[in-house]
Amino acid sequence: MRGTQIAQLKEWLQVEGYGVVETGWSRSALMAKSIDAAKAGNMLNPLTFSLLYATDFADRLEKQIIPALRAGFVVLADRYIYTAFARDFVRGADPTWVRELFSFALVPDLVCYLRIGVDDLIQRVLESGGMNYWESGMDLRLGTDLFDCFRKYQGLLLKEFDRMTEPYGFHVVDASKPIDKIQAQLRTMVAPLLPKSRRGGTAVLSAEAAGAGSATSQAAGASAGAVAGAPVAGAAGPGAAVPGADSGERTPAPVAVAAAGTGPEHPADGRTEEEGRG
Repeated sequence: MRGTQIAQLKEWLQVEGYGVVETGWSRSALMAKSIDAAKAGNMLNPLTFSLLYATDFADRLEKQIIPALRAGFVVLADRYIYTAFARDFVRGADPTWVRELFSFALVPDLVCYLRIGVDDLIQRVLESGGMNYWESGMDLRLGTDLFDCFRKYQGLLLKEFDRMTEPYGFHVVDASKPIDKIQAQLRTMVAPLLPKSRRGGTAVLSAEAAGAGSATSQAAGASAGAVAGAPVAGAAGPGAAVPGADSGERTPAPVAVAAAGTGPEHPADGRTEEEGRG
């Protein structure tokens, strides 16, 4: 779901004349293989789980997101730090510690939460290839089998995303609707944030998801995205300073749009299902 919506948003933006850079959870050149290897053994503890993904995000922020924003590109992010929040909170991590761990993140101008119920999510996951260890939260031992664990874990993630909706200003999108209806709604949200001049820098970080597979972002298949502009603790908006820029230097009109949602994913770069959902 997230991958499909981001791909369509990217194509639309490019047709409209905007340069677009896409980034996604655990796609860092530095950390992607390490994360895959660590998860393959099903031996990650909550602390290591958090630190691996924080390192992945930091690397992408420094090498992909900020450079793209400074160059005037729109940045689309498949999940943001909200996904880490939800997964870490469910695993018992201290909320204050987790937020501080990701406090270097940039705040998105728009967070779109693609919300779908657990029952609908289960159907999509089964149709897309089935469940795995991590998207089912098997490390938490919530049930007696993969299916039971999946339902309970995704339900917990969904609750965490719902709790973040108001504090982080998520814009909730009904992900059970047809793909074209969802895309139309997302474009309506994104359009007002885009600079009239195609040369203005706009950041759209979209789609964090918790659930099978999830700007400061991304429960059962929920996800979020963020835009660069300001540290998570502050407020971001058009013209917000980008870290690393010279004193007084600002992007022409940085905009952050984050999309969160549940559902199976098949990222264009070949990442596994879990990298798309949980």
